[in-house]
Amino acid sequence: MTKANKVLFITQEITPYVSESEMALVGRNLPQAIQEKGREIRTFMPKWGNINERRNQLHEVIRLSGMNLIIDDTDHPLIIKVASIQSARMQVYFIDNDDYFQNRLQILDENGVEYEDNDARAIFYARGVLETVKKLRWCPDVIHCHGWMTALAPLYIKKAYKDEPSFRSSKVVFSLYEEDFKQPFHPDFPAKLMLKGIAKKDVANLKTPIDYASVCKLAIDYADGVIQQSQYVNEEVMEYARQSGKPILEYQAPEAFADACNAFYDKVWETE
Repeated sequence: MTKANKVLFITQEITPYVSESEMALVGRNLPQAIQEKGREIRTFMPKWGNINERRNQLHEVIRLSGMNLIIDDTDHPLIIKVASIQSARMQVYFIDNDDYFQNRLQILDENGVEYEDNDARAIFYARGVLETVKKLRWCPDVIHCHGWMTALAPLYIKKAYKDEPSFRSSKVVFSLYEEDFKQPFHPDFPAKLMLKGIAKKDVANLKTPIDYASVCKLAIDYADGVIQQSQYVNEEVMEYARQSGKPILEYQAPEAFADACNAFYDKVWETE
């Protein structure tokens, strides 16, 4: 049995909570497959405003909620909800907040326009997941981040949370998808994401305009392994990953992906 027994999934989308997409299907099927291979899992996604809480039987976990996260000098309450996918015997934790997620759609608003504060939403989501895992007193061996909304998690894990018992030994894998964002983040984004343990030099590569490629490159800088999840991804970012010298899992056909990913976790875990 491998030493990397516990896998944390941080993703943008999971079906049936949001409509089917490549990412939502991976978010639904991969954790189940990894669990069925004998590993212990936890799975997180944002509580997007278009998720029907009643139909999907979400309920708040009071003992995990109640913390405030300060972003841009403003307090934002962290609300944790949970639901179960019975057929997979899998729980999903949802990160919620009235300002960032309630009554709002996913990346795009009702008019198909990207939300102005998607950068702050990404900060809140990454920090919210890590604070919740701390409260769970769970220590993941491998943390698998899916999509650009999770791109700050590797930085936070390796810098701001590196001395936390939950993350001290964790290895981080970042999956690149075809889905990107078009509207560059605000120029003050590097200042907004700062936390104790992160220095300006740690985010020095975030040059304006802070676009999709630069955000994903930041994730690669602090990840221990990179997966080309979609058949077609940003080639500049993928080449950056290849040149990093870190373990890479190239694109896999969907039917072969779970086995390849399972083996990749062990490869990353064993890499010094």
